[in-house]
Amino acid sequence: MNRLRVKALALQLLGFGTLFLAIWYLVGTYTNVHGIWIQMIAFVSGTILAPKFQVVRTKDGEKMFMSWLFLKGIREIK
Repeated sequence: MNRLRVKALALQLLGFGTLFLAIWYLVGTYTNVHGIWIQMIAFVSGTILAPKFQVVRTKDGEKMFMSWLFLKGIREIK
């Protein structure tokens, strides 16, 4: 794996992890949900809401792109 792919994976995990923990805390604190359902709700919500990073080979070399539910289109990350 090259550095750009590792960076994309790290950003993907950071985005998902942050959302997962925040949603886990909020659901556990402010709702009446118990047991494994708190983690399930946090996992599904985090998976849907987290930004997606991908490395693509182009004629100019490898480039990293990001897609997110709250942004229109695909953005290149430099």
